[in-house]
Amino acid sequence: MLDLPTTPPPPLLFDTIVIGAGAAGLFCAGVAGQLGLKVLLIDHSEKVAEKVRISGGGRANFTNRDIDPSAPHKHFLGDNPHFCRSALSRYTPQDFIALVQRHQIPFHEKHKGQLFGDRSAEDFINMLLAECVAGGVTRWQPCGVKAIRHSEAGYELDTDRGTVRSRKLVIATGGLSIPKIGATDFGYRVAKQFGVPVVEPRPALVPLTFDGNGWAPYAQLSGLALPVLIETGEKKSRQTFIEDLLFTHRGLSGPAVLQISSYWREGTPIRLNLAPEADLPAALTRAKATSRKLIANELAMLVPSRLADAWVQGDTQLQRPVNEATDRALATLATRLSQWDITPTGTEGYKKAEVTAGGVDTRALSSQTMESRQPGLYFIGEVVDVTGWLGGYNFQWAWSSGHACAQAMAQAIA
Repeated sequence: MLDLPTTPPPPLLFDTIVIGAGAAGLFCAGVAGQLGLKVLLIDHSEKVAEKVRISGGGRANFTNRDIDPSAPHKHFLGDNPHFCRSALSRYTPQDFIALVQRHQIPFHEKHKGQLFGDRSAEDFINMLLAECVAGGVTRWQPCGVKAIRHSEAGYELDTDRGTVRSRKLVIATGGLSIPKIGATDFGYRVAKQFGVPVVEPRPALVPLTFDGNGWAPYAQLSGLALPVLIETGEKKSRQTFIEDLLFTHRGLSGPAVLQISSYWREGTPIRLNLAPEADLPAALTRAKATSRKLIANELAMLVPSRLADAWVQGDTQLQRPVNEATDRALATLATRLSQWDITPTGTEGYKKAEVTAGGVDTRALSSQTMESRQPGLYFIGEVVDVTGWLGGYNFQWAWSSGHACAQAMAQAIA
């Protein structure tokens, strides 16, 4: 029998292919499918939405009620923080909350508008997967993408499961943060392949480090947490937060530091008020007039005792009863505690960063559709140069940008 050469089957054809099965990719795929598009969702990892799974201590801080879509610069940063106004105003936290309620997922507000699931982040992952099922989304996992080509007909992708084609292509592959759960630079490479500019990525919402012997007196405070006022930047661009601070062996962490890290730049100082609710000069002056306790003991009435002890260790003028201290020594102590200027030497990097700042330049994207200057190529979620505060803001950007993209593709293909 004559062996005839086999002809490979023609590539599968979809209306759109979404690469990246994280928060933004899953949501976009589900919405697009329910709007009538034939959708393929691809991810190189076996698991979906790992950042959703680990967020909020495993309960998912899925959005924030305090987002003001008319003033996104209050809670988002990037080269153009106003870019996200359109998407946020058209799909709001209330819209996503309504979806959560339709799926009967119980949730609560922790503080400052932060919403968490009552049970597990798995509730939200299952919800996103159910939305994809409702939209008839085809999902390939794990499946790597080896090459992407563009022609007048659309996009052709070589994948681990064969070659596929689509009219539209969505990149929702996130940033570089937390590589152990699969983060890569794939999205940035695709952008560069098609001439879409990228703002230099950097770790954000990340602990700050202080290398060298100068940190030794404070390393012993590892594990200590306290509320602080933290700020950085010049007077005109100063950013301030009142949140909890956590001392670590290598530096500082906790919500206060994670928040300020997104605004901090290498080589610049941060300023801490370690007793933001106290009038330190008045309290120490009053103690001098009425007490014979050691300065450290009086200070422990205003800040945690471990911090008070560490603070006076290196200064002999402070290792005495408060009534014997000079006015100048007490004034200096109050100033140092309320205006502690320190310069981090770096960050814990992408391995500890919750998100990546920088990314696909918003000047090359439509704020209404998320389509790039490359026709039919869209970028959504963390891969874009939009970074939110800690507390559900980045997930809302994932939902809003994914929704805007899905709506735009449906309208373009209709």
